[in-house]
Amino acid sequence: MPAATIARMNRLDTERQRLFATDPEAAADGRLRHLVIALSGPADWAPLSAVWRGVQADLDLPAPAIAVNGVDAFELWFSLADPVPAHTAAAFLDGLCARYLGDVAPARRRCWPSSDPGLQVEPARVPQLQAETGRWSAFVAPDLAAVFGDDPSLDLPPGDEAQADLLSRLKSVTRAEFQIALARLTPEPSPFLPAVQAPVPAVVTPSAAPASTVRHHDDPRQFLLDVMNDPSVAMELRIKAAKALL
Repeated sequence: MPAATIARMNRLDTERQRLFATDPEAAADGRLRHLVIALSGPADWAPLSAVWRGVQADLDLPAPAIAVNGVDAFELWFSLADPVPAHTAAAFLDGLCARYLGDVAPARRRCWPSSDPGLQVEPARVPQLQAETGRWSAFVAPDLAAVFGDDPSLDLPPGDEAQADLLSRLKSVTRAEFQIALARLTPEPSPFLPAVQAPVPAVVTPSAAPASTVRHHDDPRQFLLDVMNDPSVAMELRIKAAKALL
């Protein structure tokens, strides 16, 4: 995005752009950076909070944003540092639903993107006035989500600065973090993971840093092994890969 355009945006727009915007080239290829799980019928924060806690405690991912949609649902918004194909994102969300929302009726869950094309409905911008209810959607703090009960909406518009503050504390999921989490959610070889790529010969010089040995795999276990054994990968991610293998 041009610097002049960013300069004209307010702080809330800047934070939304940082976390959730997909560049036009990636969007044209069907890739995206924001993933959303919503729970309605009735709206209930308790089951969705298990997802919010689990992705951090079990999968070592940054916390997703929490939102009330102003109509009928609580939502979790995941931000990815790098866009991924829609079918890969859908596989990730399917894995989360299977792991944390298995006791919730499928009709209550809405995912963006969805592995079911018939349920492919992109969530509305947050915050925003919802015409059908006359109430507002908003991002909310984790300790306030339960306060909404079964009414996931605000009767007054949330302040832009307060919304920007909430988003400013969030981080995007890195490419490596996403792939490790996806491997843990899909323990069997998955058609949603990229196929193995042939290694590209590299020119090695005495002063060159060791090239990464990590490749894209359709075997999640082999991917984790590559990450764990690659000295060029950050130690934090190598530890996460080792935990995933356990």
